[in-house]
Amino acid sequence: MIFYFSGTGNTKWAAEQLALSTGDVLKYIPDELNKTGNEGAGLVYQLQQGERLGFCFPTHGWQPPRIVREFIRRATFLSPSSPLPYIYALTTCGDNMGHAMRIFNKELGKKGLHTDAAFAIVMPESNVCFSFLHLDTPERVHQKIESAKGRLRHICEVVGNRQCGVEELVKGAIPYTYTYVIGGYYNKHLITDQHFWVDEEACIKCGLCAKLCPVDDIEGTPPQWKHDGSCTNCLACYHHCPRHAIHWGKMKRGQYVFSE
Repeated sequence: MIFYFSGTGNTKWAAEQLALSTGDVLKYIPDELNKTGNEGAGLVYQLQQGERLGFCFPTHGWQPPRIVREFIRRATFLSPSSPLPYIYALTTCGDNMGHAMRIFNKELGKKGLHTDAAFAIVMPESNVCFSFLHLDTPERVHQKIESAKGRLRHICEVVGNRQCGVEELVKGAIPYTYTYVIGGYYNKHLITDQHFWVDEEACIKCGLCAKLCPVDDIEGTPPQWKHDGSCTNCLACYHHCPRHAIHWGKMKRGQYVFSE
């Protein structure tokens, strides 16, 4: 099984390529969380003999997305064999991912699990919430995606061969500062729907933002956010809006959605 979460499509593409290469079943984390119908319910997954267990997620503010951490906390993975199944994780990031994988592994550790292999793939930047972060130029987007294709072919080979003890991450120059200082501020104060707003003259009332929201935080046309604390700030509503009518904060930035 491969469990994934994606906002702008970077991680979805990576997860789909892994599924095609390995033949493993692909599962979208928000859909899995919605199956239980109530916040306290658990999710139980019975793995088949020899089945791999993979996790693919974007790095948000140098940490795993809140929705991914919630899924791990609520999920139970049962294996018919001992030792545990082959487990791997892949995160996509704009330039680096700090200690995001360390936090993810701590969540897994609470379940008595650990990754046999961990990877990071640098993909086009999608974060528009920090003034010092900027979307990549079209040329840089193309360069990153072409490089990512080669990286992903290698990762598919490593995972397919069940290689253990592999850690191929892009932590950056100051990973602790990225994750626990800057990322700590980001995940505490900017994982919210309070900063989204709509240019109602540009909005065509298509409802795509509400359809794509992984936590059902948007309703109506023009869209209104529920402000119920569920937003994971994946920016799917922002980047997928066909008229760029949705904005975040006072800064006006461009949009990015994965495309080969």
